[in-house]
Amino acid sequence: MQINNKIKISIIQSDIVWEDVNENLKRFSQKVSDLEDKTDIIVLPEMFTTGFSMKSKELAETMEGKTVSWLKDYSKKVNALIIASLIISENGEFYNRLICAFPDGKIEHYNKRHLFRMANENNYYSQGTKKLIIEYKGWRIRPLICYDLRFPVWSRNKNDYDLLVYIANWPERRNEPWKTLLKARAIENQAFLVGVNRIGKDKNNVIYSGDSALISPQGNLLSIIEPHKKLTETVEISLDELNQFRESFPVGKDADEFMIM
Repeated sequence: MQINNKIKISIIQSDIVWEDVNENLKRFSQKVSDLEDKTDIIVLPEMFTTGFSMKSKELAETMEGKTVSWLKDYSKKVNALIIASLIISENGEFYNRLICAFPDGKIEHYNKRHLFRMANENNYYSQGTKKLIIEYKGWRIRPLICYDLRFPVWSRNKNDYDLLVYIANWPERRNEPWKTLLKARAIENQAFLVGVNRIGKDKNNVIYSGDSALISPQGNLLSIIEPHKKLTETVEISLDELNQFRESFPVGKDADEFMIM
């Protein structure tokens, strides 16, 4: 297995055209293409092809559909892992599914566990039950979706990941919890963390400020991406730096044991 001590992560903070898969794929095609051979990991917002829509039945695709094919094609084209989510139909159920598309054509996925009941997401989507940890270039990566951020037990690091990823459609009116909890999850799990959120306004008149960020295990902000801006930022992080910090400050050895029921 190839191990890269340093990897580059690219945040794409963008508006999303409401429920228009083709237009969103067109726009993200250019944004992703601009990163060809310049990065290792590209992270897109939650439901990047539709926005946070409850039209699961009307907008759902399959794992053989156009968006998953697009993710596979562009991952190969730009030679980078791409992480994003979309609406997927499978066995009569609908999921807010996060896709990890690898340059070699491999696909792994995670179904959102914590469904945002305040927007009735739990009435239109099925709950995921399994966590996902992937490996890429020697890094262990735990990807999660939006509302998952509020539940620290689900994201607890049992020394099984190095990078925590949250993709979101998180409204501006709750941006302080977003920013605060991102830092908390990085600190308590002693991991690098990337949070990628959309900007703009959706058809429900919900405003999104982005506030995307890459945060160190110590809770330091490593990115300078501005809120409300359509921006792509690439930041390099070091596995040696992470391991040295964990060895010098081994709080994980005193962590409480628990079980998720």
